[in-house]
Amino acid sequence: MSAYASFPLELAALVAADGRYRSPFTGNAISAETAAEIVAQWRALAEVNRDIAVACGMAWWKRPRIAQFLWADQRPPLHFADDAPSAIARAGDHAIAVWPSRAPPGLMERADARLVRIEDGFIRSIGLGADLHPPLSIVVDRTGIYYDPTRPSDLESILAQHPLTQDLCVRAETLIQTIVTRGISKYASEAPIAPAQRRTRRTVLVPGQVEDDMSVRLGGAGIASNLELLRRARAAEPDAYLLFKPHPDVDAGHRQGRVPDDQLLAHADQIVRGEAMPSLLSRVDAVHVLTSLTGFEALLRGVDVTVHGQPFYAGWGLTHDLAPPLPRRGRQLTLAQLVAGTLILYPRYLDPVTELPCPPEILLQRFAEGWRPKTSWLIRLRRWQGRIAKMFGTISR
Repeated sequence: MSAYASFPLELAALVAADGRYRSPFTGNAISAETAAEIVAQWRALAEVNRDIAVACGMAWWKRPRIAQFLWADQRPPLHFADDAPSAIARAGDHAIAVWPSRAPPGLMERADARLVRIEDGFIRSIGLGADLHPPLSIVVDRTGIYYDPTRPSDLESILAQHPLTQDLCVRAETLIQTIVTRGISKYASEAPIAPAQRRTRRTVLVPGQVEDDMSVRLGGAGIASNLELLRRARAAEPDAYLLFKPHPDVDAGHRQGRVPDDQLLAHADQIVRGEAMPSLLSRVDAVHVLTSLTGFEALLRGVDVTVHGQPFYAGWGLTHDLAPPLPRRGRQLTLAQLVAGTLILYPRYLDPVTELPCPPEILLQRFAEGWRPKTSWLIRLRRWQGRIAKMFGTISR
């Protein structure tokens, strides 16, 4: 049974047998003030979840995890619907949580004002979503969604208007240090495989993307293919040593965007496979991205970032932006402020050990301590499905 079934919303639940307040995550002694803050955060989550009655467009293997993230007391269990009419009817006057890329026909048009958009967080898990590893972080956006620059989003509002205080920035700087030193990225936690080699030539990384991903369709600024991005990067960096890294979901045979190696090597000097992104970023001078999260991860590591699309981290004075500017992003941010909004204020995190809502520091601590998900028969089957699809040039779903 999930820990959410008996969610400890009362401060007394954090008092141990010895009379001290104990962290629900580590068991270590904490102050009464810290205990009160944890409980207040849990209560706030339950409160904002309470009006969400239905979830729609959620993959079946992800539903138990989504129910955990959207748990609320004093509300019936979250109902999952497969089509727009049943979702709208079941929700009544309440909100509907939707995974935008899987929204059933008609839902976005008929219920836009009541939709709460759900997407993977930026430090998602260890293992690919395409391999059916459920997320340990999500974002819950009531305005839009972070990868759609055609409309405002909660993240954009946080970055443009929220008072990103010094205390938040100190936390953000600590998060950056942990992420970089521990080699943590969206899908993995892995220390760099070797020290960065001395470079005698400017080295530039171009990360591939899933070509039909909504971030590309909505934020690609007219660029829709990996090959076109690579051509543009070569035109901008004629003398650089250009590395191209295929997107892991594409390379696994699960998603669209594969380009034959001979076409890639007409523009790139090397195709990189099998090296974790943190290690790769430690040995390049710059990256050219469309909307990839790699651009954000590169910023954390002090790497020069040129952006051809309109991702959430562009337009704040930290990147070289080649796409048209977005007037809503008029504020200049420091890296710590960008990270405070993006990794602390916007997403939600789940502790994989206790299955309780947690701050990002706890999830990073679990990764750093070596926590790994169990490999189920379903995950093994999905990996074989991807390999077979890749062999025959098809895409597994």
